[in-house]
Amino acid sequence: MIQRFEVGARMSEMALHNGTVYLAGQVADNASLDIQGQTRQVLAAIDALLARAGSDKTRILMAQIFLADLADFEGMNIVWDAWVAAGHTPPRATVGARLTKPGWRLEIVVTAALSQS
Repeated sequence: MIQRFEVGARMSEMALHNGTVYLAGQVADNASLDIQGQTRQVLAAIDALLARAGSDKTRILMAQIFLADLADFEGMNIVWDAWVAAGHTPPRATVGARLTKPGWRLEIVVTAALSQS
């Protein structure tokens, strides 16, 4: 069975299937923030969605990070490194990408395992 959360006409914010959590790309609510501020907002949204699913950042299987400007790589990594759980760093890809809203500096897509009961 597939469970979908915050289902819209175009996309769902999250789906659960067969013990896996799939998140839509997460972007900052406030596009006027710098890369560190936007990264904090995005990671907080990921934490909240994973918690809602019954998972957490220690169970991330893969993260994909899209940066509008690769010059933001170091600034994003400062926040990422402080957030990610030691010993549970997931496989990750970071690429440059043109994002759909001016001002968005990054978008992060995460796939995670559900917590074991």
